[in-house]
Amino acid sequence: YLFFLFARKSVIQLDLANTKKALIVPAFETLRYRLSFPKSKAELLSMLDMGTLFTFRYHVWTKGHAPTNFAKWRTATTPYRVEWEADFEPYVVVRKDCPEYDRRFVGFGWNKVAHIMELDAQEYEFTVLPNAYMIHMPHAPSFDITKFRSNKQYRICLKTLKEEFQQDMSRHYGFAALKYLTAENNS
Repeated sequence: YLFFLFARKSVIQLDLANTKKALIVPAFETLRYRLSFPKSKAELLSMLDMGTLFTFRYHVWTKGHAPTNFAKWRTATTPYRVEWEADFEPYVVVRKDCPEYDRRFVGFGWNKVAHIMELDAQEYEFTVLPNAYMIHMPHAPSFDITKFRSNKQYRICLKTLKEEFQQDMSRHYGFAALKYLTAENNS
């Protein structure tokens, strides 16, 4: 409920209905199965400092949320812009007429990365909300992530789909999409 209030206020203040913005909701996680959800940013920061919470996927996939700039978020009182980086996959609030997720990426892998890349190619502005946050709770691994981890063919198929997606981006966006190919080769 608190997130909804923060997000609704931000959607109105940042004129989401009339601009190409993707509002980033900073993501955190806990390794505990039971957690009292922090009722304020100050409480969340205290939990971070105590080691009850962590930035999302800090231990396995920092690239996915690093551009959010959690150090800046700690003290931010106003929304701030961040730039797209390779493998960026934040949770976002966008207008309903934004590009849809690419249907090639079902199961585990690259659905959010591809979506954020498409938003960037369409010149969406990535704006981090300073007082909104979400917390991922632990759960059993999904069938698809288990397959990704254990099945080489699954990983090969995902790699093929990624390459296909990047080629489609190049055809559709031309020169502007070169940064996605370069970033992929460097990551």
